[in-house]
Amino acid sequence: MRVHTLKRIAVAFALALPGAAIATVVAAPPAHADGCYTWNRTLAQGRSGEDVRQLQIRVAGWAAYRNIVRVDGRYGPETAAAVRRFQSAYGLRANGIAGPQTFAKLYELQDNDCTPKHFSYTELDNGCGIGGWTGGPLSASATRANALRLMWKLEALRHSLGDQPLHVNSGFRSFTCNRRVGGASDSQHLYGNAADLTSRTSSLCRIAREARSHGFSGIFGPGYPGHSNQVHVDARRENNADKSANTTTWSAARCGI
Repeated sequence: MRVHTLKRIAVAFALALPGAAIATVVAAPPAHADGCYTWNRTLAQGRSGEDVRQLQIRVAGWAAYRNIVRVDGRYGPETAAAVRRFQSAYGLRANGIAGPQTFAKLYELQDNDCTPKHFSYTELDNGCGIGGWTGGPLSASATRANALRLMWKLEALRHSLGDQPLHVNSGFRSFTCNRRVGGASDSQHLYGNAADLTSRTSSLCRIAREARSHGFSGIFGPGYPGHSNQVHVDARRENNADKSANTTTWSAARCGI
C-alpha cells in the first residue's frame, strides 16, 4: 500500500490555515489522484456521466441496510444517500453532495490503481494461490472490475469495524480452482464478486452483522454449512451474468441472521 505523502501534507497545511484561507483552499478544484482518477466538478443529484460512475464504485459500501448502490452513472437519491453516509463516517459535512472535501477523502483512501488503501488486487485474485483473473466465466477486465467494486465495499466494512484488519481467505476463483475447493457450480467467486473473510479483532458474527449495511447482498456465516470459521460476502444482486436471481440472500443462524 502506498502513502500519498505530498497529498496528505497539502491537506494538513490547508487545515492549519486561518478561516478565510481554508475557504479558499476548499473551494479550489480537487487535487489529482496519483495514477488513478480525478474528479473535475462537484457532483449532486441530477448529474450523470463517468465521474458519477467512478464515485458510485467508491461509495458502493455505504448503501443502506439491505440495499445496494447501482453503478449506473446517474446521481439519484440512492447515490446521494450513500455519499451522505460516507461523509458522516469520515467526519465530513454530510450533505450528499460530492465536492472537494469528499474527493480529497477518496483520494486519501485510494492507491494509484484505484483500489482502496487496505485491499489490493493480489488479495482478491485466484483463490487457490495461482494468481491472475482468467479461467472464469467473464473476461479478465470484467472480473477485475467486479473485484474493484467489492474491495470498496470491504473498505467501508473495515472502517465500520473500527479500521481493524480484515483478512481475505478467498476471492476470485477460476473454474478449476472452484472445483478444487468444492465451491458451488455458479459461485460468485467465479465472477470476482465474493470474498471469504476472517479477522483477529472482530468476531465473525460482528462481521456478518455489519456487512448487512455495506452493500453485500450475499452473506453466509456461522450457522450456515461450511462457514463456521469465516464469513462469505458477495454482490450477487448486482451480477447479471450468473444463473441466479438478483436477490438478497443472508444466512448466519448463530449470529441471528
